[in-house]
Amino acid sequence: MEDRLHMDNGLVPQKIMSVRLQDSALKKVKDQASNKQAQILELKPEPSLEIKPEQNGMEHVGRDDPKALGEEPKQRRGSASGSEPAGDSDRGGGPTEHYHLHLSSCHECLELENSTIESVKFASAENIPDLPYDYSSSLESVADETSPEREGRRVNLTGKAPNILLYVGSNSQDALGRFHEVRSVLADCVDIDSYVLYHLLEDSALRDPWTDNCLLLVIATRESIPEDLYQKFMAYLSQGGKVLGLSSSFTFGGFQVTSKGALRKTVQNLVFSKADQSEVKLSVLSSGCRYQEGPVRLSPGGLQGHLENDDKDRMIVHVPFGTRGGEAVLCQVHLELPPSSDIVQTPEDFNLLKSSNFRRYEVLREILTTLGLSCDMKQVPALTPVYLLSAAEEIRDPLMQWLGKHVDSEGEIKSSQLSLRFVSSYMSEVEITPSCIPVVTNMEAFSSENFNLEIYRQNLQTKQLGKVILFAEVTPTTMHLLDGLMFQTPQEMGLIAIAARQTQGKGRGGNAWLSPVGCALSTLLISIPLRSQLGQRIPFVQHLMSVAVVEAVRSIPKYQDINLRVKWPNDIYYSDLMKIGGVLVNSTLMGETFHVLIGCGFNVTNSNPTICINDLITEYNKQHKAELKPLRADYLIARVVTVLEKLIEEFQDKGPNSILPLYYRYWVHSGQQVHLGSADGPKVSIVGLDDSGFLQVHQEGGEVVTVHPDGNSFDMLRNLILPKRR
Repeated sequence: MEDRLHMDNGLVPQKIMSVRLQDSALKKVKDQASNKQAQILELKPEPSLEIKPEQNGMEHVGRDDPKALGEEPKQRRGSASGSEPAGDSDRGGGPTEHYHLHLSSCHECLELENSTIESVKFASAENIPDLPYDYSSSLESVADETSPEREGRRVNLTGKAPNILLYVGSNSQDALGRFHEVRSVLADCVDIDSYVLYHLLEDSALRDPWTDNCLLLVIATRESIPEDLYQKFMAYLSQGGKVLGLSSSFTFGGFQVTSKGALRKTVQNLVFSKADQSEVKLSVLSSGCRYQEGPVRLSPGGLQGHLENDDKDRMIVHVPFGTRGGEAVLCQVHLELPPSSDIVQTPEDFNLLKSSNFRRYEVLREILTTLGLSCDMKQVPALTPVYLLSAAEEIRDPLMQWLGKHVDSEGEIKSSQLSLRFVSSYMSEVEITPSCIPVVTNMEAFSSENFNLEIYRQNLQTKQLGKVILFAEVTPTTMHLLDGLMFQTPQEMGLIAIAARQTQGKGRGGNAWLSPVGCALSTLLISIPLRSQLGQRIPFVQHLMSVAVVEAVRSIPKYQDINLRVKWPNDIYYSDLMKIGGVLVNSTLMGETFHVLIGCGFNVTNSNPTICINDLITEYNKQHKAELKPLRADYLIARVVTVLEKLIEEFQDKGPNSILPLYYRYWVHSGQQVHLGSADGPKVSIVGLDDSGFLQVHQEGGEVVTVHPDGNSFDMLRNLILPKRR
């Protein structure tokens, strides 16, 4: 197909997908190729081009078919070959124009099977989506696909129902609690839209034919397994079944579970070997047991885990079984339990487990992937409309008047990233795409569990910042929502974009930013005169925002000891242990003014996969017998914006020395030493920030110098380099 594939403006195709043709279709295509001139459709300026498919053929969707654009059917002029450029009337000009991917002789596609492709969709010049996957197609049609994912779903090539069965012992209240614990951690690892997690009761395990419809059996009980049930589990393994044992007495194949009381409920260092022989080191909670080999020696699988102690106690074993691909991964560390001070003795142990929480998930996903499950990211949630809200009544009318003057004839404001289409109300049949998002202007229609406008209003005490809100439940990234507005809106409107969830969150240096529900996500627009204290030191903006997040929490009465910190240059940390949030700043100089977008995200209620502010509050309450209340994201965003405006005012009035004492009070680097250039480079001590906001370090010879990150590390404090001197 390569020499016959074209796009309207000569763009290079990004993906070619193979399809199955019926034998009759193949014959016709061959006949057509031998008699091209007779077969090519004439290009006539008909009102529309419509070709009736033959029986069992797919409906033809050409480049001008409204179904290809997701629009309502209407009369259009069309071209069978696609040699004409798209007219301006099709979608409008500008950067959001779409181009359609099609064959230069589309009539050859008429006989494509219904079971292969349901429809042909348009592809953006910047983003070519996958075609939708049709689950009515046979296994043969997908057997040679390189990726088993379509639209975020897993293709089950085994033919089994996508069931994960959890056996947690006898039917008791304790067993039910274990079931919820195990189910919760597995749901965080696998796509719950692709798998169903069931509680396998003992009676059902003995009676029902579950083995034929189980992709994975999880055994998570300390109880001794009855012999008849044990034989059922072994029969499942012999049929090619997969088993995950989590702190369970279940074992086989020569391995024995032996007790070692000194390890019980203690935090230990585990060395875990992945299938590729790379290692992960983490702190884990021991069950108090270990695996030992019996007289029959086996050839274990690729996954292994042992404690970093003198005995190198085996805690994770990977055991193949039978000739049909059966295998089990058995663990004697509590991978199923989240860090909690209820199960450990000291705050130090809690901090160790919490610091390793991300690696705990990494180990679990490696085990599940080895056992044949897909641990890819969950299905991307559907985008939602944006609501235009105001935190002050007096700004509402000027805002609507301004909009009336700046939207185009279709009610849109366009930018290089997307188009915002302003509408009074939203109809569910209106398509929302990353390149075109409706903005609902009727505030009466707004309600959300994740954002309470009244709470935000009550806690926003600013003169300008954060007064006009663009809120979305799910949006690609809040940064893009303000992209088309940042140079046009009056400064007094104080724009802020807030989302409950992002699908394309941005981090520093092009990294992705995970944006689950429970994270406070926002982008704030500010204007800074070039010839001002802050305008001459624009890198300080990220420092001011980081401090604002910490101060917003720690300035609440009685919350001053919640251990939030700042890490240079743009991170918010729990103590010096783990990241809890970050800041991303994009600034553009237009004339004498910096237009600055400050993106910020920090964990408020989402405990996994690292830690959140409410976790810190819970632990503080336990340790100090306090009753501090958990916090909300909308409440904290309003407080952060309020603190930030005050910090900016102080900086503009008195310069960096006015805010540096607060910054140093909260930063994690006091007395810290780092290496320059590499791990083997000279060791220097961090002193503070220079006049531009870069890091200053003290060299052994007594000289204080400014250093910059080399740009190649995720950790900005690694591989620091000295800037070139002029």
